[in-house]
Amino acid sequence: MIEIREAKGSDAQAISDIFRACYGTDYAYPDFYDLDVLAKLIYTDDAVLLVAEEKSSGKLLGTASVICQIGANSDLTGEFGRLAVHPDARNLGIGKLLMQGRLERIRDRLEVALMDARVVHPYTLKIAESSGFHPVGFLPLKMLLATRESISLCVQYFGQALSLRNNHPRIIPEVYTLACASLEHCGLRPDVVVDEKSAAYPESRAYEIEELSTQGYSSLLRIERGRIANREIFGPVRLHYGFFKLKARQSQYLIARENGQIAGAVGFTLDRAERAVRIFELIALDDEVIRFLLSEVVRLSGQEWEVDYLELDVSAYAPRMQRTLIELGFTPAAYIPALVFHHVERLDAIKMVKLNVPADLGDIYLSDRAERLRQIVMKSFQSKEVVPQVASAVNSLALFTGLNDEQVNRLARLCHLEDFDEGEVIFEAGQEADRMYVILHGSVEVLSEGRKLGMVAYGDCLGEVALLNGEKHSAIARTSKSSIMAVLTRNDLIELIRLRPDIGVLIYKNLAIGLGKKLKGSVELRSE
Repeated sequence: MIEIREAKGSDAQAISDIFRACYGTDYAYPDFYDLDVLAKLIYTDDAVLLVAEEKSSGKLLGTASVICQIGANSDLTGEFGRLAVHPDARNLGIGKLLMQGRLERIRDRLEVALMDARVVHPYTLKIAESSGFHPVGFLPLKMLLATRESISLCVQYFGQALSLRNNHPRIIPEVYTLACASLEHCGLRPDVVVDEKSAAYPESRAYEIEELSTQGYSSLLRIERGRIANREIFGPVRLHYGFFKLKARQSQYLIARENGQIAGAVGFTLDRAERAVRIFELIALDDEVIRFLLSEVVRLSGQEWEVDYLELDVSAYAPRMQRTLIELGFTPAAYIPALVFHHVERLDAIKMVKLNVPADLGDIYLSDRAERLRQIVMKSFQSKEVVPQVASAVNSLALFTGLNDEQVNRLARLCHLEDFDEGEVIFEAGQEADRMYVILHGSVEVLSEGRKLGMVAYGDCLGEVALLNGEKHSAIARTSKSSIMAVLTRNDLIELIRLRPDIGVLIYKNLAIGLGKKLKGSVELRSE
């Protein structure tokens, strides 16, 4: 018989042994091997630490925790920490019992519970979803264990959390698909408003940069923007918690000065063991300093700190900040409804991620809902490779004729790249058609019943006829040399045109002109 109970001080060594048995000696979170730290975790009021005890022997077989204050006290947000079951006691249902035990103990203490579900095996995510957690994001390579692992971010709500949610967030287009999927997973009607016009914060002049000291602390406290008012970045620590508490939590601030006066600061945690940075606060006297501060953390992460992974939570009601982060190389990876309590309501947040390493995910196991989010997130990461290639070829791409730079980038971000070997069949006659190809390198011949109908090459479109009329392909398309193509699906095109009819008008005009040229070329080939 297994009993789930709260940990006692005498359990510290056994808890540490469980983590060693599960993760070896090189665990990314060495605090779980430190008996003094474990003892503090057991006795603190800000955490719940449970153990699974075998009644007959008194042996501890598993452990799990909840950190109850990962935001401000008013946020009532907690994180379901690492759940570990001793390898000798797996497949006994202990993980599910520990999950149930945590839920029973925190329902009256939290309004929002977050959980990082490891995806290298199916157990954690299965237990999470069966226990009422909803997948709201996919965080590629977030965790460093033996190698970097990806995470399915999940959320569960209690009490009045969702009834206090502020409706109709304003988000940039890059967040839209992810936001809709997340809201639906949480049982909410997608109500986001897409903001196409908000510009990023401006490129700014250079400021002097320094680390926070007691001399700068009081000056920053007099700046309300970002600290109390107009908060656009959220996190587990804030400046008004006190200078010495910040130091104890291994948090850092970079201060920007102009002519000796403080213009703003950015707060972040730097975990050198996990090679990760999390930005949790940005304080600014005016718009000019915002981009500089964020850019400085990005620069230092890549050039000096050797960081692999950066993340931050940005307000879903701050499209200018969202746009700025996109331009700095961040990608939307999770959308968390009602995460932060602010004044009298709860605000949605977008978790944005920047990788300084290739997004090689390895073998992962996902539920259908988590897989949907993975596809959305990874498509956004892949689009960062597509946009430069499409943009560099824009003058030769007939599809983009008449589009301005902003419209080109908007369309290009929906595409993904595909490589084809020489002689490879792209599609056959009678095959369902749901995508169009823009040739960036190589060439393709179009054939019907063994007869060559035409050739398409750099800058041309392929499959646009079927995309327009929704019918099956009427011919075979086969590469005549190795080719690289940008691929646009019908669903993505329809959604873009719904949101941006100005782009739709030009696309359909260009497709019609290109189709006319192809028909003319086909007639000429038949007459030869």
